Amino acid sequence: MPAAPPVVAPPRLGPWSRTWRYLVAVGVGLTLWVVTVADVSSTATTGDEGRVGAVLLLDLVVGVLALCLLPLRRRKPVLTAVLLSAATAVSGFAVGPAVLATVSLSTRRRWREVLPVAGVWLASGVVYEWIYRTGAQGEQLSPMLTFIAVAAGMLGLGLVVATGFYIGARRELLQTLQQRAEAAERAQESRAAEARQSERTRIAREMHDVLAHRISLVAMQAGALAYRDDLSREQITASAETIRDSAHRALGELREVLGVLRTDEPTVPTEREAPQPTLAELPALLADAVEAGGPVHLDVTGLPGGDRTALADLPETTSRTAFRILQEALTNARKHAPGQEVRVRLAGAPGDRLLLEARNPVPVPAGAAAAGAGVPGVPGAGLGLVGVAERVQLLGGSLEHGVAPDGRFAVRVWLPWPA
Repeated sequence: MPAAPPVVAPPRLGPWSRTWRYLVAVGVGLTLWVVTVADVSSTATTGDEGRVGAVLLLDLVVGVLALCLLPLRRRKPVLTAVLLSAATAVSGFAVGPAVLATVSLSTRRRWREVLPVAGVWLASGVVYEWIYRTGAQGEQLSPMLTFIAVAAGMLGLGLVVATGFYIGARRELLQTLQQRAEAAERAQESRAAEARQSERTRIAREMHDVLAHRISLVAMQAGALAYRDDLSREQITASAETIRDSAHRALGELREVLGVLRTDEPTVPTEREAPQPTLAELPALLADAVEAGGPVHLDVTGLPGGDRTALADLPETTSRTAFRILQEALTNARKHAPGQEVRVRLAGAPGDRLLLEARNPVPVPAGAAAAGAGVPGVPGAGLGLVGVAERVQLLGGSLEHGVAPDGRFAVRVWLPWPA
């Protein structure tokens, strides 16, 4: 036996929706009562006026009571439909309220609820014919009239139930479409939120990679200038110009990053964006680190031929990632171990992996670093290595960082180097 369809909660009725339903019930019931009055009055004999009047008055009173039960049809749908169907046994006026209650019950589309009401409905039709013919008109109830009454009741009941089932199916369809639309809207909002978060992450990563290194250099140069009181006018001017040049380069790189991030916007004119840095710009990166105030030693003996030019065989994505990783390592070294030597080692070969290693003395507390170097510590967000790990994972590489056996802090990264 197939499962019963889910019951869809009926919509809340406004004042007009509730009013026109009651008007239809009253109109149908009143029409049937008037027809009954006209039929009985035309066939009633002399002396039967009292009996006929009592039957018609009972019909009207029961019909009005049936109207009073209609507000219960949503809270007690089966009970209300059964009672109103039973009321049609003595009242034609009650047919209007019974139709409305049966339609409301049928919208639930549950046969086990409709069938008892159908039985009461048909039995009430037979009883009404008996009361109407024998009680009001004094006639004998013939089998033919009984059959016609039952057939008419079945036809009317079928139309009423079919109407209720159609309304219930339409309500379920509308609710399903509404749920789908709401689900699609929630999915679209989720995709939009995910896209916004992804774009924010992308912007944060690019801003960190491009600006953290440059701004750290500017901060350390400005700090050294503020703490040095033995500089001549020419040295102060030269240092200020260095700071200015670094700031200008930071602004230029910021514009490049924003240009790259805006490439998907149709309103931005199509321009040739500056290429993202790769290991080809490694000398400039090391020069900036040295200029910031600390020696940097580069070891490329582990590369094919012991020459840095072998890195030209790296895929562009790998080379760009390697550049950003070294940039982050040098920035961290200058933040936490200012003035100390940083040893950078590159090793590997095509078909194997590329090793990137940066080692510097273990960072000392910020107060000790400032006292020893005469430069205030540069604040950091603590997310540099998190971004490095994310980049390495995207390329399928591996990352290690921590204090090495020689007492230095080491960052080691292995990246794929296709043959």
